[in-house]
Amino acid sequence: MRNLFRAYVNQDLIKEPSGTGRLDGLTFSVKDVFSIKQYINTAGNPDWFRTHRPAEQNAAAIETLLGDGAKLIGTTHTDELMFSLNGENYHYGTPINPKAPDCIPGGSSSGSAVAVASEMVDFALGTDTGGSVRIPSAYCGLYGFRPTHGTVNIDGVIPLAESFDTVGWMARDSRTLSRVGEVLINSANQDNGDFTQVYLGEDAWELVDPDVKKPISDYLPAFETVIPNHQTVKISQEGLDVWADTFKHIQGSEIWKEHGDWIETEKPVFGPGISERFAWTSTINNVDLQEHLKRKKVIEERMNALLGENGILIIPTAPGPAPLRNLKSEELEDRRARTMRLTCIAGLAGLPQLTIPVAEVNGKPVALSVIANRHRDLSLLKLIDSIYSNQMTTR
Repeated sequence: MRNLFRAYVNQDLIKEPSGTGRLDGLTFSVKDVFSIKQYINTAGNPDWFRTHRPAEQNAAAIETLLGDGAKLIGTTHTDELMFSLNGENYHYGTPINPKAPDCIPGGSSSGSAVAVASEMVDFALGTDTGGSVRIPSAYCGLYGFRPTHGTVNIDGVIPLAESFDTVGWMARDSRTLSRVGEVLINSANQDNGDFTQVYLGEDAWELVDPDVKKPISDYLPAFETVIPNHQTVKISQEGLDVWADTFKHIQGSEIWKEHGDWIETEKPVFGPGISERFAWTSTINNVDLQEHLKRKKVIEERMNALLGENGILIIPTAPGPAPLRNLKSEELEDRRARTMRLTCIAGLAGLPQLTIPVAEVNGKPVALSVIANRHRDLSLLKLIDSIYSNQMTTR
């Protein structure tokens, strides 16, 4: 299948496995921000490609996957410098969402999600800073995973915001998602044990579109069969809009610190929405930033106390299904703001989050997410696989 869904920057870039192991026979693609020896990443922007040299070696995550038997097939499209949740690229176009062709695929790991959803590969790597694996996975009907911050080696990946950047991945079934995790995550650094408590975040559920709440709620009994203790809680006393604002300011400050010199020197051409967002990051002042950093620390402590050793938090992954393509920028920004109130929870606290395709609304995928405490990644992957492995599909 030759890039039928426009997922790829370079579908002909092939790396054979360097070893054998748990991923023998599986194929994967990578977002075009992962270093590949003698290859120049675009990072979704022609000026980035123009001003950078070929990589001297493969990204650490790629080396690990190749060493365990997986075969790399191609690099996939991304939003410009990973700074969007939409998947629409001004320069290279928009990958086609196989599950909802009239809708956006979600970003910034748009091409990776589309490559998996269209069955061109078994799984794909993306990066997740503010939701860039979780949201395209939800929009394209995939299982997607954002690990505990710092758990998966991110060497050789173009950074966006260091406090939040993670290497994530997506697959069509829970078993493949878990197998990849077993390879990428060092089990020696993980906390084990069963989960015994489920929390439902009522303020997160309030953000869901009215026609979505019941279809995704119908899947909650699947958790009751394995974890009988369920409790409804309010996640944020200040309001999730306040949390999202804290995330936005810390992320923005770090983005300008990382890429500001390059932007000012090279004056790259950014597309609508992306351009304004980068310009805003240059305006964040240090006084405001310090208050947001203090709040982030408090949020980390609260989430750790809530989840403890054996708790999980269940929330909607996104407010609803994927928005239509070519919406006005104001409408997309409104959806982005609502979505960030959900994605910022795991981001601010550095927690692992797994998104699950559970239903369709008007023919479009919608998803639930499960968040666990730090370093419970493998336990979370195992839990979801135990619940959903009997529902393995090629959706």
